[in-house]
Amino acid sequence: MPRLTLIVPAYKVQGYIRDCLESILQQDYADFEVIGVDDCSPDSSGAVMDEFAARDSRVRVLHLPENTGLGRARNAGMAEATGDYLLFLDSDDTLARGSLAAVAERLEATGDPDILIYDYARTYWDGQAKPSSRKDLLDQSGPASFPLSERPQLLDLLQVAWNKAYRRDFVQQHRLDFPSGFYEDAPWTFCSLIAAERIAVLDRICVHYLQRRSGGNILRTVSRKHFDIFDQYARVFRFIDEHPQRAAWRPAIFKKMADHSITVLDRPGRLPQDARAEFFRLAAVDYRRRKPPGFVRPSGTRGRKYGLLAHDSYPALAGVKAAAKARRLVRKHGHNSVRKFKHTAMGMYYRSQLRMPLDENLAVFSAYWSRGYACNPAAIDAELARLAPHIRRVWAVKPDQAHRAPKGVEVVRVGSHDYWTALARAKYTVNNVNFPDAVVKREGSVHVQTHHGTPLKTMGLDQRKFPASAKGMDFKSLLERCDRWDFSLSSNRFSTSVWERVYPCAFTSLEYGYPRNDVLVNADGAAVRRARRELGLADSTRAILYAPTHRDHEAGFTPRLDLVQLSERLGPDTTLLVRGHYFYEQSPALAELRAHGRVIDVSAKLVVEQLYLASDVLVTDYSSAMFDYANLDRPMVIYADDWAIYSAVRGTYFDLLRQPPGAVAVSQEALTDVLLSDKWNDERAGELRAAFRQRFCEFDDGSAAERVVRRVFLGERAVPPVVPLADRTPAPSPSQLRSTPPHALLGH
Repeated sequence: MPRLTLIVPAYKVQGYIRDCLESILQQDYADFEVIGVDDCSPDSSGAVMDEFAARDSRVRVLHLPENTGLGRARNAGMAEATGDYLLFLDSDDTLARGSLAAVAERLEATGDPDILIYDYARTYWDGQAKPSSRKDLLDQSGPASFPLSERPQLLDLLQVAWNKAYRRDFVQQHRLDFPSGFYEDAPWTFCSLIAAERIAVLDRICVHYLQRRSGGNILRTVSRKHFDIFDQYARVFRFIDEHPQRAAWRPAIFKKMADHSITVLDRPGRLPQDARAEFFRLAAVDYRRRKPPGFVRPSGTRGRKYGLLAHDSYPALAGVKAAAKARRLVRKHGHNSVRKFKHTAMGMYYRSQLRMPLDENLAVFSAYWSRGYACNPAAIDAELARLAPHIRRVWAVKPDQAHRAPKGVEVVRVGSHDYWTALARAKYTVNNVNFPDAVVKREGSVHVQTHHGTPLKTMGLDQRKFPASAKGMDFKSLLERCDRWDFSLSSNRFSTSVWERVYPCAFTSLEYGYPRNDVLVNADGAAVRRARRELGLADSTRAILYAPTHRDHEAGFTPRLDLVQLSERLGPDTTLLVRGHYFYEQSPALAELRAHGRVIDVSAKLVVEQLYLASDVLVTDYSSAMFDYANLDRPMVIYADDWAIYSAVRGTYFDLLRQPPGAVAVSQEALTDVLLSDKWNDERAGELRAAFRQRFCEFDDGSAAERVVRRVFLGERAVPPVVPLADRTPAPSPSQLRSTPPHALLGH
């Protein structure tokens, strides 16, 4: 029987649950069990907990058949607990180092109290941590344990379950459990404290209470569920009424009830506007019905609001709220990003366009900082033309890149009047990066963030840990740009969990796959042959695509390989297609290679998917190209001569050398050996590629663009389901084409 049981319910926390569980399992105290409760979460939260259970016997996972809510999920965990004490931890919070040891020591020192209360700190996206406001109530001087009557101020602590350890037999004796609905912590907290004969305190921060920028907290959700507060306090008063000796707590709980009701009314973004008057009337009824004899209202603003409840005077409260709202709007618009260029003529023009109605049939696309027509936005654009031709599609492109747009694509040049008009009026905006800071997200508009790769390197807020790569980044401005996102695309659950954590904003994840990869699954033999002909590749030629990534610590693209020498070693039947990162399109080093017959510089090819189709094998280092290329189920070789430097400077989410998609080489000689032998395409390489595909090609089944268009632009919820990986047929490889008659591959 363990000393402690930690109960961790999980629902839509795939971006946070790993950190939560790691913080528990890395404690220097080991006498505990963890019961993870998957509350029928629609994301990968349950699967992540299963991973931890598979590697640590102290972790058990319950998978609930339907979503029950936080309270009932905790009850399910309690029913399975075997520890002496119950601790609750929300799955987006973490334990501070040494917390469990400190809790266990304090429990022993205070003679196993009914409840031990410990401290917490609020943590924020920018790394700040703020201690709780009532730390003074956890003073350990005085008796080791005591009843609530000796420290009634403990009722003023935050009404949560996760800042306490509860003796399990005490919980069972008093039949304590969590109710369903919002504010489930209120009856649990008040009833347990009132019932406890011996309470102890620990003046130590044990929990890091994450303050999400948006989302995650149901109490910030506009909903009639906030009416649950009346039932929750009714439970507390019934608990008091069951035993006459608890009657002395009625005034204190009454005050908590009144304060809580006023807080719900005061907080913006909780009650629907048409429900506020009804909520106030019910709060006023409870106030008058439960008011104890001789109760004296507090002084000041809070006391005046008590008076409004006592007299059921909602119009007066509404007037106070209207004034407060006006002040908030002034503050908000005072910081609007439009101010950054409002004094310019173009800024004034843009502001004038923002006052015009949205064009419900206008979509603006951009990719790679407006470099041209490419990537996921281009694939969505093409599918939109097929499924919703009534929507006008406009591409924002830099003036010097406008020639890259395919014939028939409507272009607006970045910075022009047409550009600002389109951005101001468009119902839909689609980008694989962020639009400029000055772009305003209008009410009613829809923004799709497609991203442009699966992250191996750290992204978003995780870059703060790597200052060399994050030099000059303004993370506050970054998140303000990300606040404009309505939808975030993902091609695998791994990416989803990263995006939701490193960009803590209120977007909806669409696990639909990357539209740009549709062609890799849907292309036929004719498309592969056409891609090779456009590059001048003979049918008999083995084409190796070399696509290294950008390095933050290098100013330009310097090939890490002697490409001419490599080409000569590989022989006349092999052609190297060299694609520098799009940051380095004008590299002099690559320009010198164009004269060499078997080395072709393809860096200027914006549509990289055609290069994938044309090649026999991909050689890359840490580029996200590997995740897309895996959809072709063709060989890949990782050339990682500077892995130690790259992973230290930029940071990575997994060890690529231990989990590669194929053979690995750390020197040019080793790479040459791999490519001259069978190692690049042997059985071991195939096994590694299969595991990699299973993990990262989860949703790329050839219908990603269709799913996006139907959900985002057509408003359909029932989008085509994802085809299992085993049932997909990628585009045929060049080697298949060499051994198969052309007519046999027309339909794959």
